[in-house]
Amino acid sequence: MRMTFLSDVGSWKNDVISRLVKSLRKKGHRVAFVHDTKAVRRGDILFILGFFKIVPADVLQRSKTNIVVHESALPKGRGWSPVTWLVIEGSKEIPLTLFEAVEKVDAGQIYLRGKVKLTGHELLPEIQEKVAEGMMRLCESFIHAYPAILKRGQPQKGKPTYYPKRAPIDSRLDPNQSIAKQFDFLRSVDNDDYPAYFIHRGHTYILKIEKKLD
Repeated sequence: MRMTFLSDVGSWKNDVISRLVKSLRKKGHRVAFVHDTKAVRRGDILFILGFFKIVPADVLQRSKTNIVVHESALPKGRGWSPVTWLVIEGSKEIPLTLFEAVEKVDAGQIYLRGKVKLTGHELLPEIQEKVAEGMMRLCESFIHAYPAILKRGQPQKGKPTYYPKRAPIDSRLDPNQSIAKQFDFLRSVDNDDYPAYFIHRGHTYILKIEKKLD
């Protein structure tokens, strides 16, 4: 088959996507991995993973099927940064939904569901690695079942809920609460781009977290 994977240049999913692309190529598929909608070529399947720009309708029309994997149990948890919000909420698993990309955000019919279990000690890089690998397993399952799986798509049922886009204020810790109480919040932050911080005695302090290696 002819497939394209589309993601942002800096997406945390890119390493795992690259491994899947290499594996698919070895199986004889013609696979492209791009970071710009202009580079999307005509084909059977376009996978849109970790890409936060609007994909124009004419680009979607280049593929027979356009697939997104979202890290929530759609229609619950549409929107931004679902992994981070779920971890902050104390969730012990990250639901995954593989569905058809349509013009309305996160609203297409569902083909596959999955989940990634968390033990509660993982920091963000570990969580992202587990989630990315889970997403690729869903993509592999879809490819294996294609095109028959298209007949098994199910419309989303239930009232949608939405996660907001995270802002710097969402990385603010409360210095009056314990680390233990805020641990799920702390382990969900990005040390480089969105580090945790707190304000105390009129000054702002950055707090980064790393796991000690055995």
